[in-house]
Amino acid sequence: MWMAEIYVVGVLVGLMATQGGALARIGFALLWPLGPLAFLITVAGLLAVAAIAFPLFGVILAAVIGAAWWMLR
Repeated sequence: MWMAEIYVVGVLVGLMATQGGALARIGFALLWPLGPLAFLITVAGLLAVAAIAFPLFGVILAAVIGAAWWMLR
């Protein structure tokens, strides 16, 4: 239930705080939850590139992911 309330509050803030026309305000208000998703995709991409560019970091990252998988299964 909290997620719906947070979404509605975000939509209302987006409608009031965004500068622009009505269509831009409605678009930003409805699409605001995509921001955290874009952040997660960006961080995952940076981790993947860092794992390739720096092999030692890649080994550590693989060990951490493997340990997390092992504990959560």
